[in-house]
Amino acid sequence: MTDRTMRVRRVRKFVPGGRTRRSPRGAQPKVVALGGGHGLSASLTALRRITGDLTAVVTVADDGGSSGRLRDELGVLPPGDLRKALAALCGDDDWGQTWARVIQHRFTSEGELHEHAVGNLLIVALWEQLGDHVSALDLVGKLLGAHGRVLPMSAVPLELQALVRGHDVDRPDELSTVRGQATVALTPGEVQSVHVVPEDPPAVPEAVAAVLDADWVVLGPGSWFSSVIPHLLVPELLEALQETKARRVLSLNLAPQPGETDGFSPQRHLEVLARHAPKLALDVVLADEAAVPDRESLTEAAKRLGGAVELAPVAALDGSPRHDPELLAAAYDRIFRMHGRIGPWR
Repeated sequence: MTDRTMRVRRVRKFVPGGRTRRSPRGAQPKVVALGGGHGLSASLTALRRITGDLTAVVTVADDGGSSGRLRDELGVLPPGDLRKALAALCGDDDWGQTWARVIQHRFTSEGELHEHAVGNLLIVALWEQLGDHVSALDLVGKLLGAHGRVLPMSAVPLELQALVRGHDVDRPDELSTVRGQATVALTPGEVQSVHVVPEDPPAVPEAVAAVLDADWVVLGPGSWFSSVIPHLLVPELLEALQETKARRVLSLNLAPQPGETDGFSPQRHLEVLARHAPKLALDVVLADEAAVPDRESLTEAAKRLGGAVELAPVAALDGSPRHDPELLAAAYDRIFRMHGRIGPWR
């Protein structure tokens, strides 16, 4: 038995009743959503409409903008994606929407505060006051009236590194290492693989416990190499994702991301996922029906991962590559009801 496996088993002590406990029939599903940035925000905005038992597990590799500056200056976890997740969990009432705007507000000045987000400063201040990442985020969530919990995936800030073919446009066949999430997200060339430094980062125990105790785990949508794949590079978290009794949904993007996944088909996203986590099985792959030109190939790629494809209209009606919260909520709700469950959640 490896030390990592022993750590994951110890984490199960956080799970009341052990990892086999499921929500009783008629109860709301326990859902854990993993990701970062705008993709995770889209999922959370949808999921909070259909369950009151929701946990976000957020990547901590951001090194750009306000987050990168705070990380460099204070040595803290980058707070930006955590802030976005908290904002997405705010309710639609006046209180929730006011606080969502406040924590997303960025200062405009000629000085050091320029482009810092209020929520980033609040989160970091509470980390320094309380000395605990989880307690501080729980307190911010309580202040905002957040409809769910936000957890970092690791207790240490991570550096994302990518192996890229053709990063130097004058040498299209050469492999280069690109460092930093902000750089990877916009890199020219074709990303072959990613890894994180340190290579064996510690997972936050509460995040592992949430995955083990979930009914459903949702991965994606989001920047594939910089927001989705990083969760699979934290060994204890990956082991929990592989061992959990929860059903696993992978939510695909609406379009390839310029730079990071240029030219990727929907099935190519699944192939990349499988290369980084070959033992991870899926139950459902959710995709927008208009974004899948080759349904047969996507179905075959999903089958290789153990999953079925669900096609649904989830894109914003204005034609932009954004998920519509109501449509995405309806798709998730249908998946939760139809795949392996008898009777309604509510």
